[in-house]
Amino acid sequence: MDLGLKDRVYVVTGATRGLGNAAARELTADGAKVIVSGRDEQSTADAASALGPNAFGVAADNADPQTPARLIAAAREHFGGFDGVLVSVGGPPPGFVADTTDEQWTAAYESVFLGAVRLARAAAAELGDGGVLGFVLSASVHEPIPGLTISNGLRPGLAGFAKSLADELGPRGIRVIGLLPSRIDTDRVRELDGLSADPVATRAANESRIPLRRYGTPEEFGRTAAFLLSPAASYLTGVMLPVDGGMRHGF
Repeated sequence: MDLGLKDRVYVVTGATRGLGNAAARELTADGAKVIVSGRDEQSTADAASALGPNAFGVAADNADPQTPARLIAAAREHFGGFDGVLVSVGGPPPGFVADTTDEQWTAAYESVFLGAVRLARAAAAELGDGGVLGFVLSASVHEPIPGLTISNGLRPGLAGFAKSLADELGPRGIRVIGLLPSRIDTDRVRELDGLSADPVATRAANESRIPLRRYGTPEEFGRTAAFLLSPAASYLTGVMLPVDGGMRHGF
């Protein structure tokens, strides 16, 4: 199946590792061009280099109000424009309600929530018919995850923003999609499992609650993201798609 990605251009944030990087890998593998961003200059350059000539890296923090303009300008300069954006960002620090500080909430809000809103607004102002905005969210959109209080507070709100945006941009032919990963085998998930007294037992317990009985791979997530961002998914918008091996049992 041809996804229609050849020579399309996407901006992918948080793409130096984890889920953002997995999406960027699958996009470029199918012929797309990508602007990848990350906060660290060297890791961003390394990630772009590993993706090949159809990738260009921009060191940028999603919390910086200037980041949207810089990323869009880079897409114009290096690839002549852009067709879509995937907003991915590292998860907020873990912690329960009593453990989290105002400073942690504010920093996470600026990076996870407001940074995504700014980038979506800036991109939407320039995208045309066939454009797409994607958000890497979390299974916490549907059900809070113990010990991830800040994420539980911010991700559902961002999903609501994405749904509102889908309604507003649909008449212009611009799609908005969300991906809701659960236990994908990334550094972040391994780090969270490692906070328990017995990480191996924690992983086994999590896998026992997944119908497929295993964690997902970054490649599986990346392929799902590439499809949803592609013209092959042209009639999908406002979708919040769990990428979780069936872990969410509701419809």
